[in-house]
Amino acid sequence: MSASNPTVVFDVGNVLVRWDPTLLYRDMIPDDEKRAWFMQNVCTAAWNIEQDRGRSWEEAVALLVASHPEWETEIRAFDERWHETVPGIIEDSVAVLEELKARGEKVYAITNFSREKWAECLIRFPFLQSFDGVVVSAHERVIKPDPAIYEILLRRYGLSAPGCIFIDDSAKNIEAARGVGMKAVHFVEPIDLRAELAGHGVRF
Repeated sequence: MSASNPTVVFDVGNVLVRWDPTLLYRDMIPDDEKRAWFMQNVCTAAWNIEQDRGRSWEEAVALLVASHPEWETEIRAFDERWHETVPGIIEDSVAVLEELKARGEKVYAITNFSREKWAECLIRFPFLQSFDGVVVSAHERVIKPDPAIYEILLRRYGLSAPGCIFIDDSAKNIEAARGVGMKAVHFVEPIDLRAELAGHGVRF
C-alpha cells in the first residue's frame, strides 16, 4: 500500500449491510400508527443502543418485558428474529471493500454493534472477517459518536487520523470522526461511493 493512499474505515450498519428494525414488525404489528408507537415507546433506539454499548440481549429483553409485559412476544422477537431486520448487503459498498482488499489496501471498520449479533453476522456475512482491524462498540463498551471509539482504532492499529477516510450513514458520527482529524464521507443513498472516495485520493 502506498503511504500516500488514504486508509478507508467503514461503518457496517446501513453502509455495508442494510438494517431496518421496522421490517420485522410490518407483519407483527400491521397498523402503521400502532407500529410507530411501539418503535418510539417500547423497542426504542435508546433501548437498542445499550446492547451496542455492551448490555446483553438477555438482560435487555428481560428489562423491557418487565416494563411492557403486554408486548412480550414483540419484544422477544427483536432478539430472536433479529436477522429479519437485516435484509442483506449493500452490494456496491461491499464491492468497493472487496476491490480495496484485492488491491492490497488495509481496510478497517468502526461499528456500533452488540456482541451477540456481531458474532452471528461474522458467520452470515463472511466478508466482515476481511477487515485488517475492527472496533466493535460492545467489545469496548463505548459507542459512536464518542470520540474515544475513533481514538481506539487509531491507537490500536497505528493509524494517523488525517490519513483515514471514515464512511458512516450518521451525520453525528461523521462530525465526530472529523473532530478527531479524520476525513469522512456521509453515506446517504443514492451515493457513488467510489467517486466520493476518489475525491479524497483513494485510487481504484
